[in-house]
Amino acid sequence: MTSEKEMLSVLVMSFVFLCGNSSGREKSPEQMNQYPSPMVDHIRAHERIENKEVPGVSIILKNVLSKSIEVYFTDKGNESGSVDLLIHFHGLSYVPKHAVYKSGHPLLLAVVNLGSGSSVYEKPFQSLSAFPKLIEKIAQTVSERKGATIKPSRIYLSSFSAGYGAVRAILKHHTSVVDGVVLLDGLHTDYVPSRRVMAQGGTLNEENLKDFVRYAQLAMENKKKFLITHSEIFPGTYASTTETTDYLIRVLNLQRHPVLKWGPVGMQILTETRAGNLTILGFAGNSAPDHVDHFHGLPVFLKMILDSACDDGKDGDK
Repeated sequence: MTSEKEMLSVLVMSFVFLCGNSSGREKSPEQMNQYPSPMVDHIRAHERIENKEVPGVSIILKNVLSKSIEVYFTDKGNESGSVDLLIHFHGLSYVPKHAVYKSGHPLLLAVVNLGSGSSVYEKPFQSLSAFPKLIEKIAQTVSERKGATIKPSRIYLSSFSAGYGAVRAILKHHTSVVDGVVLLDGLHTDYVPSRRVMAQGGTLNEENLKDFVRYAQLAMENKKKFLITHSEIFPGTYASTTETTDYLIRVLNLQRHPVLKWGPVGMQILTETRAGNLTILGFAGNSAPDHVDHFHGLPVFLKMILDSACDDGKDGDK
């Protein structure tokens, strides 16, 4: 099994190179890829989900994307017919498997890990056919395993850190089929000019955020579910999740509401923004463990949108 130390190393390295390839620009030799965040923090608890198997069935899919995909389901009920699907991008599979198992909702899960940097997640889904083919392959594989036809009903996406690149590409062309999104401390964009922070006159590359704005508007109208979490980490060479959510809140004519309360795994919630089915939660912390907290908080964050979907019933207007 992968240890917590190894997992932290993998996730932190992927965070360090989060947007290193996203702009297509070569970095100058004297420039860092980003300003390093503290590797330790002793203020918050940083509770971790234990890396152990949960009851259910796991299947490895090959030859769909550049790397294998793990598909998981609890194999309880829903022997045939429609079932909801969650596709998670970036992060060791035992965390989203735990989240699905503990959610209390019958779900298929597919975990996609493609490497470091948002571009490795974004590029495969720039093809219009990539996302539908992925869903088709998941449904086909599970149907064969169950011996009954399984068809995804609601489709949810979740991503941690660099995984947001896949979500951005998918929302560009397939918003109508995505019922809900959870972004875990991973909504970034470039500065314009490149690497000039806002305090020095830089602005955000809004083009990379427009599909998230459009999806947020649909969530505000209760047509979609959208949950965004962010830390206080400031990368410095590309926009932080605080800056991008500030932009989202501003263009949607919303406002942050300061709070001070506990979140999952010992996290501290500092701000809340809610409108319809859009939720933006700001958390304390600028260290690597604070960043990884968002990933381990997935069980709570996922349940938030799944429970709200049950309360609302199946969205009729997408």
